[in-house]
Amino acid sequence: MEKTLYLVRHGETLFNAQHKIQGWCDSPLTERGVHQAKTAGEYFKWQDTSFDQAFSSTLERTSDTLELITSQAYTRLKGLKEWNFGQLEGESEKLNPSLPYRDFFVEYGGEEEKEFQKRTVDTCKELMRQKGGTILAVTHGAFCGQFRKFWDDYSEPEYRIYGQSIGIGNCCIFKYEYREKRFSLCEIINHEEQLRRMKG
Repeated sequence: MEKTLYLVRHGETLFNAQHKIQGWCDSPLTERGVHQAKTAGEYFKWQDTSFDQAFSSTLERTSDTLELITSQAYTRLKGLKEWNFGQLEGESEKLNPSLPYRDFFVEYGGEEEKEFQKRTVDTCKELMRQKGGTILAVTHGAFCGQFRKFWDDYSEPEYRIYGQSIGIGNCCIFKYEYREKRFSLCEIINHEEQLRRMKG
């Protein structure tokens, strides 16, 4: 049976705005983050998309985002949490190495990249075992990136608008089709980045 997974990054947080490393630590949504989440909710209404089940990570920034997207009941899952950055949690993003991070954070008590990526894949496969054909999961930027990276061979859309490379914006939506135990990325909806590029 074919299923659809909508994987959504949370809205902008205080630490995002302050350019602080934010993995397992948490901070509240900013006004901009609230607006981003509501915009994502409006997109799903415009598309007439309903969810058979909804999930968020156990961090408040994702559950708050989900509650602004939809009013339906949902479940919090530890498996949807962000990459654990260890002792660098809450520190300046200037301490991040250049991408790809690989296992940089291990020496600070954080997660290994492959271990983290396996968690993203295992968690999303478990979501596909739940009842219903359309699933919403609100999670985090690195989670979305590592999950996408694992399924790159089955993905068509790129992080590009008008030929320019873009990042994973807050409340970016990834639409995946799931069949034969395989995820295929079929669409990326990145409202804020698309609007900024059009105006710029």
